Amino acid sequence: MKYWLFKTEPSCFSLQDLKERPEGIEPWDGVRNYQARNLLRDVVKPGDGVLFYHSNIPRPAVVGLARVVREGYPDATALNPESAHFDPRATEKDPVWYRVDIQYVCSLPAPITRQDMRCHPVLAGMDVLKKGNRLSVQPVSRQQWLAILSLAGLQDSLADCMDRAVQG
Repeated sequence: MKYWLFKTEPSCFSLQDLKERPEGIEPWDGVRNYQARNLLRDVVKPGDGVLFYHSNIPRPAVVGLARVVREGYPDATALNPESAHFDPRATEKDPVWYRVDIQYVCSLPAPITRQDMRCHPVLAGMDVLKKGNRLSVQPVSRQQWLAILSLAGLQDSLADCMDRAVQG
């Protein structure tokens, strides 16, 4: 099992949006960075944990947890000229862009802000805090994952959250 931080602007797609989808599942599409695409296509796998991060707001923060439920597959939004994520280079034979499906697990009792992360010895080195790092999909170490759960007070109840997500 690997761990990831997925960034999104809540005005485009929020944790609440994910929660409200049928079974709490939605494709993570529209990624148009080759490094993030390669992670989605080749590395991110079902069962992996996701820190759901809201960006481009006054206090960017990890706001919830999700899990990957479908491995990388072609991002159809790249083929749709009506989509904001259309890419004329993409074809069915060479899709260029990939997505995964994620499922809502739980909301954090309180957001874990960038400032919270900067002040924590394990979290201070997270990629999301590095200047100029704008990737929407970033690896997170197991130690960082556990530190976020600890800050959120979820380390003892995460299994219950995961079970509830599976049961719907």
